[in-house]
Amino acid sequence: MSHTQAQPARDAYLGTMELSNVLGEFLKTRRSQLLPEVAGVTPGGSRRVAGMRREEVAVMADINVDYYARLEQGRERNPSAQVLEALCRALRLDDDEREHLYRLTGNTPADRFEDAIGEVSPELHQLMEGYHHTPAFVLNRTLDILATNALADALYSPFAQVDNLAYMTFLDPAGRTFYTQWERTARNAVANLRAAAGAHSEDPRLRHLVRTLETSEEFATLWRSHAVQGKTHGSKELHHPAVGALTLNYQAFDVRSAPGQQLLIYHAEPNSPSAQALSLLGAWGASPE
Repeated sequence: MSHTQAQPARDAYLGTMELSNVLGEFLKTRRSQLLPEVAGVTPGGSRRVAGMRREEVAVMADINVDYYARLEQGRERNPSAQVLEALCRALRLDDDEREHLYRLTGNTPADRFEDAIGEVSPELHQLMEGYHHTPAFVLNRTLDILATNALADALYSPFAQVDNLAYMTFLDPAGRTFYTQWERTARNAVANLRAAAGAHSEDPRLRHLVRTLETSEEFATLWRSHAVQGKTHGSKELHHPAVGALTLNYQAFDVRSAPGQQLLIYHAEPNSPSAQALSLLGAWGASPE
């Protein structure tokens, strides 16, 4: 990606806040959350904050203190790849955070983050419908639900609309009872959107989504935390009014033919109460009204 291509992606408007200094804010939040003892720094003297000082991060990254301060203040926005790698090591960034930092500075190869097409291929639809005993659905990078199989439809039936996971979590009243661990689900949803914003901050869909979600104070607070996370795998604690509690694991798979799309498959432990509940849910969803 050239510098001229990267600049709009870095400086596009995000949410209802004026673009201030997204790169600097991300660095500051990561610095403030890194404990000196975790970073291998011996705390000395009085500390006004729990996290690392600018000077300490600069020393660990082997860069000039004034240069690092300019990065946080937004006066410098074009760090080299070498500086980025040094900051990743100093701030103990994980893979998602590292990728996000590169995206914010326009240094991620463009061909890794092509726009996802909005339509799901007939072949993928057919594959999903073959999963009779497990929910499956397709998401894009902004958590829009592009396609579902029958059991996913039954699983998400408590929601007024099955359209976007972030909307459903924050703005649909059903989300508060459906997601038993609502706070964790909310944090993960926002971190997923932050990861998308790093590569596609100029996307009108993403900007509209963030503006709408910021009507929720909880979303706005989490958005300002600058946490980033991609979907890979995990577990969900759910409650469906028709079958009760469900503990489901999920795996996320990139759709190679449609960059940006992910296939998510939920499954329960064999012979578990959740597996029995899924079977009941399938029968409930297939029964005529």
